[in-house]
Amino acid sequence: MTDYDVLVIGGGTGNNVAAAAADAGLDTALVEKGPLGGTCLNRGCNPSKMLIQAATAANHVRDAEEFFLDATLDGVDFEAIVDDMDETLSGLADGMEERYREKENLTMYNDEAVFVDERTVEVGGERVSGEKVVVAAGSRPLVPPIDGLDSVDYLTSADALYLREQPDSLVIMGGGYIAVEMGYFFESLSTDVKIIEMMDSLVPREDEALSETYTEIASERHEVYTGHRATAVESDGDEVVVHTETEDGEEATVSGDELLVALGRRPNTDTLDVEAAGIDTDDRGFVETDDQLRASAENVWAQGDIAGNMMFKHSGDYETQVTIDNVVHGEGREAEFTATPHAIFTEPQMSGVGKTEQELREEEAEYVVGRQSIPDTPMGRAKKLDYGFVKVLAAPDGEILGCHILGYEASTMIHEVVVAMRSAGGHVEDVTGIIHAHPTLNKAVQYAFEDVSLS
Repeated sequence: MTDYDVLVIGGGTGNNVAAAAADAGLDTALVEKGPLGGTCLNRGCNPSKMLIQAATAANHVRDAEEFFLDATLDGVDFEAIVDDMDETLSGLADGMEERYREKENLTMYNDEAVFVDERTVEVGGERVSGEKVVVAAGSRPLVPPIDGLDSVDYLTSADALYLREQPDSLVIMGGGYIAVEMGYFFESLSTDVKIIEMMDSLVPREDEALSETYTEIASERHEVYTGHRATAVESDGDEVVVHTETEDGEEATVSGDELLVALGRRPNTDTLDVEAAGIDTDDRGFVETDDQLRASAENVWAQGDIAGNMMFKHSGDYETQVTIDNVVHGEGREAEFTATPHAIFTEPQMSGVGKTEQELREEEAEYVVGRQSIPDTPMGRAKKLDYGFVKVLAAPDGEILGCHILGYEASTMIHEVVVAMRSAGGHVEDVTGIIHAHPTLNKAVQYAFEDVSLS
């Protein structure tokens, strides 16, 4: 058995922990069976956003007439779009691995790890242990046991991102952020998209104003079956057919050339056999951690998707810094997830931070609402935007409880609210009291906060 000072399992956000440990002179092992960079670089946010940029560029060409420009979209080289993304990102992953293999104090294991004892894993027939262990093995697409699904060809998000031949039609099971982003990409490049979601709206975890509005927008682009649960799947010639049912017993059949299963993600704790290491998990399979990201087993920490605190790349990056401080430097730093934003990269984009209105209602909290239409702002008019708004949720005394944006560049607009909530005390006046450059999209944020009526 080979012993190390630090053993890191997972080469996504975990690779930075391994690098920091090695740079600090600690004998370190990094185990990753796939390319370095993890889900985000290879199978998630990086490839999807590169593809989505192509979709948005196509839509800008289509919208050029609104600005009295003569432009036409004469064709889409779908394979070239995917090839460009693949070549760009695989080069980054390859370069990262080359640098890591040359790093002093760092040993790479390109295989799957399975726990066999406390802080000990088996990798490719060899046992490897660490005085300190960091579990950062991520998650994978969730594929539920739907009747017939295992008998048809289907795509997960990882497959769909690297599909070289554009389907004429695509059925998407699921209505979360992965589903709507992939739906936006394929539809924008002229695939006929059909979305099935068991909840009453798409992106149901978003603030209700966003989810309801985006469902209306998506319904103009796709066939959208909200409130429908997939009950069975079968093949019919070259097509895949999904049978659905509502709570009222209404049935529907939805068919397409390809089927994308986008029903969430599950942690990789089962493939790691974390129980063998005495690592506790919750009822969904995520590693349970304390405020310092320590797991139940001694000298074990967990971060990223497998810990389930927040399944975002940016929260994983933040957790990486906490883990480095604790594992490498022994600082005892606590993770603080207050005011962590998120974004969905459809068009319009969606972003949010803090509580949703439905959460505040469930808590029976007192709150007031401020709102501003983005098309009714100077930059909204300049961009000829048809939709979009900023919604603010605040306590009657002015404490910012949440902010949710649907519209052009919503992913960027949200950040001044994040700064206010994290750094300036989180009061409405921390946003209304600053000078916003005019005429920018963020004037809509200012106007929404000014719309809040305080007691």
